Amino acid sequence: MKTLNVWLDEYSESHQNPTNKKIHWLCVPVISFTVLAFAYSLHYGVALAAIAASIWFYARLSTSLAVGMLGITVVMLAIASILPNLVWWAVGLFVVAWIGQFVGHHIEGKKPSFFKDLQFLLIGPAWCLDALYKKVGINS
Repeated sequence: MKTLNVWLDEYSESHQNPTNKKIHWLCVPVISFTVLAFAYSLHYGVALAAIAASIWFYARLSTSLAVGMLGITVVMLAIASILPNLVWWAVGLFVVAWIGQFVGHHIEGKKPSFFKDLQFLLIGPAWCLDALYKKVGINS
């Protein structure tokens, strides 16, 4: 398995343009939320299984990353649990956020990383959290 730094470096290769980065820092968390919301709308247990699987993936890369992602995920799950018409919120936000992602990659002039490896769909949120960690002086 690749190390966290290898994953982040590979992901960063197609995220150099400042506009693309800003789009990703907004859209990646929104997409993460919508995926969790879809899972929650199916059944609470499906959401918990998705959370467990993703946290296991992150824990294999970094304990601090896994803790941070767990905290963010708990907040997202709490928000999902109180939204009325959850599926429609999730669908709308999911579509808009993915359009944003592809606009960002058009600006960047490079294909999304997940075209190379689907695991990059989990690395995107880690990349965002790693950037936040760096701003506040936390090592991931």
